[in-house]
Amino acid sequence: MSQDKTSPSPFNRSAQHDAKRTAILSQAAKLFNYKGSRATTLQDIAATLGLTKTSLYYYVKTKEELIYQCYMAALQHHLRQMDAIEEQYSQPLERIRAFFLCHFENWLAAQEGRGPHIAALLEIASLKDPHRKEVETAYITMFKRLRQYLRDGASDGSLRALESTSATRAILGSVDWVFSWLHTVERDGVMTIAAQAFDVLCHGLYPGPGEYHASASSAGAAPTAYVRGFDREEQNRLKQQAFFRAGTWFFNKQGFNGTSLDEIAEHLNVSKGAFYYHIKNKEDLLYHCYRYSQDAIDRIYSDARQLPGKGLEKLAQSCQQVFRVQNSDDGPLIRYNTITALPMNRRKEILERTDASSACFGDFIRQGVQDGTVREVDVAIAQQLISGAINASMEIGRWRRVDDIESAANDYFDIFYNGLVTRA
Repeated sequence: MSQDKTSPSPFNRSAQHDAKRTAILSQAAKLFNYKGSRATTLQDIAATLGLTKTSLYYYVKTKEELIYQCYMAALQHHLRQMDAIEEQYSQPLERIRAFFLCHFENWLAAQEGRGPHIAALLEIASLKDPHRKEVETAYITMFKRLRQYLRDGASDGSLRALESTSATRAILGSVDWVFSWLHTVERDGVMTIAAQAFDVLCHGLYPGPGEYHASASSAGAAPTAYVRGFDREEQNRLKQQAFFRAGTWFFNKQGFNGTSLDEIAEHLNVSKGAFYYHIKNKEDLLYHCYRYSQDAIDRIYSDARQLPGKGLEKLAQSCQQVFRVQNSDDGPLIRYNTITALPMNRRKEILERTDASSACFGDFIRQGVQDGTVREVDVAIAQQLISGAINASMEIGRWRRVDDIESAANDYFDIFYNGLVTRA
């Protein structure tokens, strides 16, 4: 009887070890994506695989190490797919399309048991060195390869001359977000939705002719509040706002696990006693940081609704304003990389409110379709792509110079207005 050459021998101990390690990383990625690393224990992972905790320790010693291994496995998976894409396709647009669709296929394959679960790269900031640096290096490698596809297309004339760093960041933000909404889609429709999503990136929302250029934002910086000296209630409110803004900055930069309340108190130059008078614990602070950011976003959307003009103009205004707050002294806004650190009841509350507020994008897109400023697209898909990009827009200054926030915002969202390909 001949041995199947494609299957590893059951007597090959190295292959068995690799297969078990892959199963552990896949199950860990699934639980981290759903429950978050904070709520997931090594015991949880061992139990779902039918292992003892002692057996799991043979493969991984700590949860930090497991998160690191999951992230490296995810990035290595993406980079291997890029290798295959570059062998199969020579045209830049084909390579971008294949890379984009792979993220949907990866998710679908995991749900159907045809492939491993791929970890969403949510908590890189909370990793300790040298793990964090190694993961960041692999991520930057992926980023630069995708950006080169855009630059190659601009060079040969097959793609528009986008600001390539901003466009790459926007694309990755959109595909990183798919794990948060594809579960609402019937599995047999996932790849159809993927093709429709890429059509939005390829051709943009603007029906043409020519290119759409967003007008200058009508809103300025947030006014400085005047506080009466003996208005204790208002003083306490402003103190809480300062805590929320500082907390948001630390959570965005260092993740939930890497953030210390004592560090935030020291940053604000307040005593621990004064700090804990307003803040119960780290989880409570994170929850209120989300609520504080959502209040700011809701105000932006409400202002955009009141503007005269058409749907695409309102969409562009709201995108500009969220980007401005996210990247100026008025912010930052919370990144959803820490959402899984919240307990399920609070996470559900935040996500439901987020869905309701981001539906405003859908309202503006739908209005644009009706008034002719947006071409016929699947509104829900376009809304999710932009929401993912907005979540990734924080600290764009780490990727490119931002001398003018408004100009940087227009560069960042240009791909959603005008698309990848050269316009008529």
